[in-house]
Amino acid sequence: MSIEELELLAKVASKYYVEEKTQNEIAQEMGLSRVKIYRLLKEAKNKNVVVININWPIKESQNLERQFEEIFKLKKAFIIQSRQSIEMPVKTMMGRIVAKYLETILVDGMTMAICMGSSTYEVIQAINPTFRVKVRVAQAVGSLPFKTTEKDSSELARVLSEKLGGEVIYLSSPMIANSPESAQILKNQVVIQNTLDAARNADVVLSGIGKLDAVNSTLVRNQILTVEEVEELIANDAVGDILGQIIKSNGEKMECEYNDRVIGITHEEIKKIPISIALANGPEKAAAILGALRSGATNVLCTDEITAMAVLELNKEH
Repeated sequence: MSIEELELLAKVASKYYVEEKTQNEIAQEMGLSRVKIYRLLKEAKNKNVVVININWPIKESQNLERQFEEIFKLKKAFIIQSRQSIEMPVKTMMGRIVAKYLETILVDGMTMAICMGSSTYEVIQAINPTFRVKVRVAQAVGSLPFKTTEKDSSELARVLSEKLGGEVIYLSSPMIANSPESAQILKNQVVIQNTLDAARNADVVLSGIGKLDAVNSTLVRNQILTVEEVEELIANDAVGDILGQIIKSNGEKMECEYNDRVIGITHEEIKKIPISIALANGPEKAAAILGALRSGATNVLCTDEITAMAVLELNKEH
């Protein structure tokens, strides 16, 4: 479609949506039929000349939020109603809540560390395009294998830095090395050290919480671990991961070769970051979320009511 054609779509759309004129009025002004105006408006939507955004109200459960903040010593808990619709899935609602929170805490000169995942992606998508702040965005973990369907940390860091108007600090490394020895060699590289230094000294870190699952785990899907290896970890009390680091049900870092192969900030370093935000939802993730909360590596949590109640119930049992 030519520039002239796009300009026509924009002109018609502006008269209809901004000036709030009727299709008949626009048709008379422009010497076109009302049917033609209708088709142009439809085409304007199809070509993304017009993008309609509906701000659906998101209700939070304040009672559950207070419980989580008290029990797990959180800076902040965001627990939304578990209503999911075609208009806005739960994960999208969570992304919007955290995006608004970020807009209240980020200021010029801060450093923000992020990792891969669909939860991080939803937050970045929801950040208001008019919100601009000069922050450094650092990759907290290396990148996944090239052929992956996951939302990779390097791409997310780039998009977030562009949205905010800041700068990006890439971690030029795979997420997992072939061995602990290879991981140490990579970590000793100056360019990797510089990015990890920026991430570990960040003011804010944003991540999801991964469930350790032998069937449907990111680690298995990307051939980082085998089904047998994941099953062995689970048998030894592993429940999930934060920023690539596998944790146990009591929140402690799992002592295993896998964790020593991760190229990223460590479990202890995550705990030292002032604001550590994690998003996760689904009752099947309750054990992983509880482990993350017990670890001290998460001090701001966003989830939904059903998941929150599953976490509280599990906390009582164990």
